[in-house]
Amino acid sequence: MKYMKRRGLRMFAVAALLPALASGVVAKAELPARTAMTQQESATVKIVTQMVRDFLAAVPRGEKQTFDNFFADDIIYTRSAGVTVTKADIIKNIDVRAANEPTATFAADDFTVHPYGNMAVVNFRLIMSTQDSGKNQATYYRNTGTFLKRNGKWQVVAWQATKVPDAGAK
Repeated sequence: MKYMKRRGLRMFAVAALLPALASGVVAKAELPARTAMTQQESATVKIVTQMVRDFLAAVPRGEKQTFDNFFADDIIYTRSAGVTVTKADIIKNIDVRAANEPTATFAADDFTVHPYGNMAVVNFRLIMSTQDSGKNQATYYRNTGTFLKRNGKWQVVAWQATKVPDAGAK
């Protein structure tokens, strides 16, 4: 009953505001303009961007230490297939990835980094390059990661990978 009353009040408030929003009397809320980055924020952007690049360059070598350093013990990682995995799952599957895509290399571009003190949110396009019957092929993903600086060390605490549909896909 309590829920229904709150829901009813919210719906009433939205219904009351709709004509004002449509007429332009009530403006859309705007986010404050981002000011110039501080030196610390600029340094954070460089650090986490380079961490991503270094990590992706090292992935084909399949060294446990690379993954152990990059991902925090409490990582929440959602793969492009929608499956959430832990750090233990990531480490356990290093060899599986190498076996499934032995020629794969990884790179990144189109970075956006938002630093927030001891945290940073990173979004970029991941490019997975493979060879199929002697032909180079690229698969693209959009990745978003949250980095946290704990005990003087930056690590990823959350990661989301989304496969970009092929250009011809609808």
